This record gives sequence, C-alpha cells and structure tokens, in this order.
Amino acid sequence: MDIIVNLDLFSVGIAIAAIVILGFTIFYNNRKSITNQTFLAVSVTASLWSVFNYLSYQFNAADLTIWLLRLEIFFAIWYAFLLYQLFYVFPKETYSFSRQYKYGLITWVSFISILNLTPLVFNHVGKFSSEGKVDEVVNGPGIALFGLTAVYLLFSGFIFLINKTRKAKDEEKHQYKLVTTGTIITYSLVIAFNFVFPAFLNNPKYISLGAVFTFPFILFTGYAIFKHKLLNIKILSTEVLTFLLAIAMLFEVMLSRSAITLVFRFSVFLLVLGVGILLIRSVLREVKQKEELQVLTERLKNANEQLKTLDKARAEFISIASHQLRTPPATIKWYLSSVLSGDYGQLDPQVKDVLVKTEITNNLLISLIEDMLNVSRIERGKMEFLFAPTDLLDLTNITVEQLLPMAQVKGLKLEFKKPRKKLPQIMADKEKLRQVINNIIDNAIKYTKEGFVTVRLKITDNNELRLEISDSGRGVSPENAQHLFEKYKRGQDSIKDSPGLGLGLYVAKIIIEQHKGKIWVESPGEGKGSTFIFTLPINNNLKATTLLDLTKTPEKATV
Repeated sequence: MDIIVNLDLFSVGIAIAAIVILGFTIFYNNRKSITNQTFLAVSVTASLWSVFNYLSYQFNAADLTIWLLRLEIFFAIWYAFLLYQLFYVFPKETYSFSRQYKYGLITWVSFISILNLTPLVFNHVGKFSSEGKVDEVVNGPGIALFGLTAVYLLFSGFIFLINKTRKAKDEEKHQYKLVTTGTIITYSLVIAFNFVFPAFLNNPKYISLGAVFTFPFILFTGYAIFKHKLLNIKILSTEVLTFLLAIAMLFEVMLSRSAITLVFRFSVFLLVLGVGILLIRSVLREVKQKEELQVLTERLKNANEQLKTLDKARAEFISIASHQLRTPPATIKWYLSSVLSGDYGQLDPQVKDVLVKTEITNNLLISLIEDMLNVSRIERGKMEFLFAPTDLLDLTNITVEQLLPMAQVKGLKLEFKKPRKKLPQIMADKEKLRQVINNIIDNAIKYTKEGFVTVRLKITDNNELRLEISDSGRGVSPENAQHLFEKYKRGQDSIKDSPGLGLGLYVAKIIIEQHKGKIWVESPGEGKGSTFIFTLPINNNLKATTLLDLTKTPEKATV
C-alpha cells in the first residue's frame, strides 16, 4: 500500500487512540460517578462508530460495505443517545433516572439500533465511485425513524446543556462552557465536512474522518470533568507515553504494503492501546492512594492537635481538682494523728482500731491525690524540686514507721534492715523521695496477703545508694514488668487487691530519673514475690533547685 493512502487511517487512528485513552483515564479517576461512566461509554461508542465509519469507505465489495454502513449507524444511534445522557447527567456523580427514561427512551433506542441492522434502513449499495468509494446507498423506509431519533437526541441534549449553562454558577458554569465549546467545534466540523462538502462541493472524501471531528468534544468535555486534576504530572506523563506508543504503531500501519501486514500491525496498535489503558489505571490508583494518604495524614495531624488541647485541659482540671481535694484529707490526718497520739485522752481499744484503719484509708487518699498532682505537673512539663542535703536512712526509717500500722493490720512482718555503717548524705528532694519510698512500700503491703515486706538500704561499689523493697506477695510476670512504670498501667487483676489509678510507679520513675537514678523491678514470677529497687548516685551534682524542665531528658533537664 502507498503511504499517502494510509494518511487518513493515521489521522483517524490518532483521534481514536486519544479518545479511548481520555475516556478510560476519566473513568478510572472516579468509577462510581455516573458522569464518568457515561463519558467512557461515549468515548468507546464514538471510537467504534469512527472505526466503522472509516472502514465503510475503504472497500468496493457491496455486501461487506452495506454491513459496515449498518454497523456504523448501529453505533451512531447509541452515540447520539449517550451524548444525550451525558448532557442529561453532567456533572453529577449520582443520578436517579425516571421510569419513562429507563423503560421508554432506552427501549426505543434499542429498537432503532436493531432496526439499523436490517434492510429497512440501508437496503443496498447503489454504486461505487471511480476511486472505489461508496457513491450511492439505497435507503429503506426505516431511515426516517433513525434520522428523527438521532436529531431529537442530539437537539434535546444540546438544549439541556444550554439551559444548564444559563443556570449554573461559578466553577460549574465554567465546566458547562467547556462542554458547550467542545460540542460546537465538533458539530461545526461534522456539518462542514460531512454535509456541506459532500452536498454542495461534491467532495465526500472527509466523511471517513469522523473520529477526528469527534475529538474536540471529547477533549473539552474530559477537561471539564477532570477540571484541574487533569494537570497531575504523573497521570499526564503516562497518558503521553501511551499516546506516543500508539502513534509509533500507527506509523508502522502506514508503512504496511499488504492487507495481512496492515491487519497485523493494526492489531498490535490495539494491543498497545489496551496495555496503555491498564497502565493509566494503575497510575491513577497510585495517585489516588497518595492523595487519600495525604488527607488522612492531615486529619491525623489535626486530631493529634485536638488531643493535645484536650490533654492539656484534662491535666489542668486534674491539677485544680487535686488542689481542692487535698485540704480535707490533710485536715483529717492532723486530727486523727492527734487523737491516736492521746492528745484527747485514752481511747477504747476497739475505737482506736477503727481510727487506725480510718487513718490508713485517709493516707491512701492523700497518696492518690498527690500522685494525681504530680502527674499533672509532669504533663505540663514543669515540676518543682527542692534539692537539699538528705539522709536517705532517716527518710526511709520514718516512712517505714508510718506504714507499720498498715502492715500490722494485715498481719504482715514489715522490717527495715538498716546498714551497719553510716551512709553519706545526697542532694535530693526529701518530700518527693519520701513519696517514692512510701509508694513502693505501700504497694508491697497492698499486694502481699501473708508473709513479709523487707526494706534494705546499702551503698554499692559504684558509689550509689541502693534501696530494695522485697515482699512475699503476688510477684510480677516478665510481660507486666515491662509496663509497670508506665502511666495508668497496673498488673493484671491488681484492682482486686487495691483500688488505684496506676500512677504511683510512673511518678516514682520520673522522680528517681530527675535525681539521676534508676528504678526497676525483679521477680522470679507470679506468686513468688518481687523486689523493687532504685539506686541514686551519691555525687549527683544537683544544685538547690525549685523548678525542672521535664520536656527534656533527665540528663539535659535545665536547672
């Protein structure tokens, strides 16, 4: 075949490739949209109509040509109907069609499309031109029904589009204008080259270029649906790559010198087009996933900011509430201490026993409130520390004596095994260290049903003071040991033995770390007792301080 003979095939092939690529790109961008679905149907139908429109003018065999013409108008009526539907639903994502539309109009179009395949519309080819092109087609009586239906669909659809354009506002109005522009360009070309040229200038050679005339409408409408998303560089790059590969294959088709070679190369062209569409789908899916991930990331960021605000408000509420709650039990403690010490006379043993239990409960309440206050201070990032020379031996001894009645009530042996030699003083916050020691011994008593609680204090070879609180209680599993010092964490079933919020050990860890020490737990396992240990360096280089910045690590905390 001569190259010039295939130039019209090249132009039609480029237009069809562009139409199909754009149709599938828009469809994959939002498969659930009725507008995108209809646009894809328009693109595919337009391409099929263009193929048969082109082929019907390439052969001089009467039987083959008549069937190509019938297939051309078969797709032409569906092309007109889908254009009507596109104008009907554009730019909505969902649309509810009426029963009249579903069972009336669609049924009628289906009837006309089947009629187009019979001799009632195109009866036979009358004659061919000297160039071997169709020069005359003998019509049947059904041609009028086809013509009227096609004109009605196209004219009604265009009226829909004009009315919607007039009523639309802002971005939607811009979309309608784009579709209207594409429609006017396409049908101006169709009227000029498929009607004026053949009818008045006796030049029918442009009739087969229907795909080229359709492309402006597809391009403008596709851009209107995509809007600014069309400019995504990754999608554009994939579309351009697919389009260039299709053009390259069309060049091969142009160079074909036999019918067999032409068919083979055109089949490869269709295969390249199909693979390109699949590639576009995968790229669109990747781009959409990234966009969704960005949206989720932004939402997560906003949610985190809201959580921080709520957490700050919660911490402030706890701080205010704890301050207000601390006064009543402190007053109760003072009075109970005076009564139990005999300031108000001798007590009946039974009354004294009740008051001792009341004092224990009140001390638990004070400890809980103090933990809540400390957690609130920690969460705000600022905590007051009054470092001063401290005798850890005296501090531990006083704490053990205060908790001895609580152990006696439970029938436990609470023993403090003091070091044989005097220990050096360290720089520490006495009250906060007392809270730590009190909390650990208090926990040991709570979670030990019978047996002992033993406290040991010694100096290590590393020039550190080491305090150990051992008990014969429930013990700690390796899994729970990893989380005991976290906020609001408690051992399994701990609430059965004692109420609490799981704050004491968390606060203890923060306090010990701010003293440049370490705290941990050792246990052979559940039911075998446990030993809580903390160490404090003797030479910790801490200065008398009133405020520490807890937003930094213990090593970098500002003093």
